[in-house]
Amino acid sequence: MRIYICDGTPDSFFTAVFDAFNDKTGIITSDRDVQLSLDSEIVYVKSDEKKSERVQRGIYRYDSEAVRDVLYVLRSCDGLKEQTTLEYIRRLTEKKASIKKAYNLPEVVEFNDILHKVTGEIHRLKGFLRFMESSNGAFYAPYSPDNNITELLMPHFAERFKSERFVIHDLKRKIAGMYNGHEWIIGYAGEAEIYLSEYERAFETLWKKYYKSVNIKERPHEKQMKGYMPVRYWKYLPEKND
Repeated sequence: MRIYICDGTPDSFFTAVFDAFNDKTGIITSDRDVQLSLDSEIVYVKSDEKKSERVQRGIYRYDSEAVRDVLYVLRSCDGLKEQTTLEYIRRLTEKKASIKKAYNLPEVVEFNDILHKVTGEIHRLKGFLRFMESSNGAFYAPYSPDNNITELLMPHFAERFKSERFVIHDLKRKIAGMYNGHEWIIGYAGEAEIYLSEYERAFETLWKKYYKSVNIKERPHEKQMKGYMPVRYWKYLPEKND
């Protein structure tokens, strides 16, 4: 059995698909600590732009939205995302038509499950990501998403804030999306020491007072809050950190 190890980039994955497509026992992963069986053969995949493009063209031929969906799934934290996607691509190629609604196929169910977790987190955080105004006037939003979605959030917030400077900081992966009011980039960012503006401190204090005033102890609404915002995100909500 061959295990094709890619470097986590889309080009490396699509290259691995090209190499492993006809290897029915082959496995694709970006986990370099994957457990090996005695008969395993490791293949370290080197990105090949031509192979990557050929695979993407083949996918696009049968479903014009599938490449985008694959790129979303590859941002998942799911340890089987590459192998699940390989099986999905194989089935798509076999059917020669879109299979995204073929819920009778296990490959489709597994692929869509990962896709929905990624798109669902993007949707939630577009509404709930909290920005703080720093002392230099830029806005800063720390968070620790389950999936690697900072790059997917940046276009939304760049359009929303347009002329404002802001940073979206994924503390888990130590990367940040930075926007200067005109264009945005993704870069490495370790720990951050942020000094809040006086306006932000006052606003945060008022927000906490408001939350306490509407949160009746005899009738707590934490169940409703959990429905809107999973508990794992609460540490970035000022009203839950008093």
